[in-house]
Amino acid sequence: MSLGEKIRSGAKWSFFGNTTSQVLGFIFGIVLARLLAPADFGVLVTISVFTGLAGFIAGGGMGQALVRAKEATKQDYDIVFTLQIIIGSLIYAAFFFAAPWFATWYDTPLYTDLLRISALSFILRPFVNLPSSILFREMRFKARNIAGITTVFISSAVSIGMAYTGYGVWSLIFGGIAGSASSALLLAFLAKWRPGWSLDFRRGGGIARYGLLFTATDFLGYLRNQASIFILSRTLGPASVGLYNKGESLAKMPHSFITHSVYQALFRAMASEQDNLDKCRYLFFRSISLVAIYATPFYVGLFWLAEPLINGVYGAKWSAAAAPLVILTLAWPFWLMENLSGAVLAAMNWLGRELPVQISTLVITSLAVIIGLPHGIEGVAFGIVGATIYCALHMLWLAINCLKARWLDYVRALIPAAFLNLILAGVLFLVDHALPASLRASNFIYIAVMVIMGCLVYALCFLYLPFTSLRGEQQRWKAILLLNKTSIP
Repeated sequence: MSLGEKIRSGAKWSFFGNTTSQVLGFIFGIVLARLLAPADFGVLVTISVFTGLAGFIAGGGMGQALVRAKEATKQDYDIVFTLQIIIGSLIYAAFFFAAPWFATWYDTPLYTDLLRISALSFILRPFVNLPSSILFREMRFKARNIAGITTVFISSAVSIGMAYTGYGVWSLIFGGIAGSASSALLLAFLAKWRPGWSLDFRRGGGIARYGLLFTATDFLGYLRNQASIFILSRTLGPASVGLYNKGESLAKMPHSFITHSVYQALFRAMASEQDNLDKCRYLFFRSISLVAIYATPFYVGLFWLAEPLINGVYGAKWSAAAAPLVILTLAWPFWLMENLSGAVLAAMNWLGRELPVQISTLVITSLAVIIGLPHGIEGVAFGIVGATIYCALHMLWLAINCLKARWLDYVRALIPAAFLNLILAGVLFLVDHALPASLRASNFIYIAVMVIMGCLVYALCFLYLPFTSLRGEQQRWKAILLLNKTSIP
């Protein structure tokens, strides 16, 4: 399998795994919500706030360092496993001894045992991280995602079974532990990995340094994503938080499913070719072009259909969420730019240069949200878009310098997607104005007509307009859809 085929296969399986896990989680979540009380989930969320922050320290980004490395020996994996076991054990010890204080602070004695059991996941994490890193390095995304989906089934089955028999919040705790344990066993089997020990920490110094940078950038990204929610919760109140969060989560959904899936495959592919700048440039700009082609129509649709979508699916009480949804769709080109530029910097070991960008973006995001507050959640959304533009342009500048590329190359990569989506926007405008008022009255009928017409026109333009850079992709889809002309003998 060629490198391009590996990237396509990896992105496909990552997308499939992410989507399936989200759908299964949603379905199983409904079942658990009917078996458990809201307080049970509230207890778990409270604990997760603290264990989630510790999670950034537990892995230390060392798994990603192994994935990126030009070579990774058995000893390298053993060093990382040993370091992660030590770190995980220290984190568990900290939670074990802090648990009574935690319970006293919340005036809930149950927290002592819950936190001590929940924190056992930090002991299990190295047994998950190392085989997962092996599969990631070998670009075996199918195996990784099959393991992930299987884990969701096992974890949910344990939680539902225990919830049905009356174990309350413990069903959620032990479901998570069961998921971690089964994931460790399955990944180890698929990767043919066995744990080993090594105390040669001098050899592991480079891995640890890269891991620290990776963890720092991830942590800053986490704080940046939470900044708007934190400030809103302290100022405009929970109702505004709920409305803004609904619009933001819908706006980021296509980006999460498509771009993040491509990120994983691109990161590994560029890491394996990091000394070949010509190949890396091709991979980067080709990924930009294809992600823009496949994801941008979702954002054109969300921009146009935000209000009927919110009202039809969630009800009129959520209608105010449509405004931030529309505004945040404008951030899509910059989310794409930032995310895949980040893959370049991570693969080429430029994380040290990305770190100041993330720090400055966190500050700018916080200031932008505060400035936008007098204008409500719409002002906050515009602030987030502004901060995203700054971060994306700065990240792209670093990526282009790293690859010794040109800005014009980036513009050229976006031309097919820009042209196709201008046509799509024009079609939606014409269909919208041609629809009779009777069809407009029903949100679902209006959405269905607009989606069907938009998909039909976009697909036909994609397949038959003469884009030289898309010729291979067009032929691939024509073959899948049996549209290629065949010669008659």
